[in-house]
Amino acid sequence: MNQRKAILKVLESNSRISPAELAVRLGYSEEEVIKTIAELEADRIIVGYHTLINWDKTDDQSVSAIIELKVNPQRGQGFDRIAEKIYLFPEVDSLYLMSGGFDFLVELKKAPMKEIALFVSSRLSVIEEVQSTATHIILTKYKDHGTMFVKDDKHKRMVVTP
Repeated sequence: MNQRKAILKVLESNSRISPAELAVRLGYSEEEVIKTIAELEADRIIVGYHTLINWDKTDDQSVSAIIELKVNPQRGQGFDRIAEKIYLFPEVDSLYLMSGGFDFLVELKKAPMKEIALFVSSRLSVIEEVQSTATHIILTKYKDHGTMFVKDDKHKRMVVTP
């Protein structure tokens, strides 16, 4: 595996790792790691660093929603123009073009249920190219970005000794 890919793999699972620790783990010099990370950021391969929060452990009453969209792209403009209309809304956390039964998957920022309903009815569904929406409220997150949100005692392996 090349140096860039090795660094990306580690950072994807732990963005808080120090360049010194990353260098030791991968067998590179700290200077090489710092330089490579700077290049990856400049090339927009690394585009951000995020904190994963288990909101169920807080008193926050907001909900997360995922919305499936079917759209009718305009001739010669495709999906990109519609995507731009959608991703510019501050309520939109993530937007994906999908294959299958719908065209876009929209993930909204956590908000009260009333705000999500208002966003879908007054901002999203009124876009001319949007044919239909299906809104799904996330009830419980068990795992996100490879991190389990539940205590995993029952799946631990037993220690076997001869």
